[in-house]
Amino acid sequence: QGGPLSPILSNIVLDELDKELEKRGLCFVRYADDCVIFVRSKRAGDRVMQSVSRFIEKKLRLKVNREKSAVGRPWDRKYLGFCLTNSRKNPKIRLHWKTIKRFKQRVREITARRRGRSLFQVINELKQFISGWWNYYRLTESVNRLRPLPHWVRRRLR
Repeated sequence: QGGPLSPILSNIVLDELDKELEKRGLCFVRYADDCVIFVRSKRAGDRVMQSVSRFIEKKLRLKVNREKSAVGRPWDRKYLGFCLTNSRKNPKIRLHWKTIKRFKQRVREITARRRGRSLFQVINELKQFISGWWNYYRLTESVNRLRPLPHWVRRRLR
């Protein structure tokens, strides 16, 4: 888990799940072992959750993590650090608040004074982290959540 082969192995094992969901005509998104299935109602969500969990456990012989599995509205759920806005006509991709929290925590770790590194080293590490983070999350349409971050990072460097 967490290694570079993990997503590839998940995709190989869960290819059968993709085919099953397509056969059922469900709208879904999956990356490695993270999957979101979109349905119209909570009742349909409960039904699909039960039948897909049964398929995964019986047919694929995998264990479903009940603590991480849930039925909920798209704007209440987090998927790969993103969530959707609560707008039927024009939903937008935005960063989940926990994503911002993790970003700040990582910046705090990098800029911690107790690490005994030069400012040059700290800035290089910070540059690498922020560049990678931004390349991953640049799909977001939640500019308001991003706006205060550069100022916050500069303040951390003082």
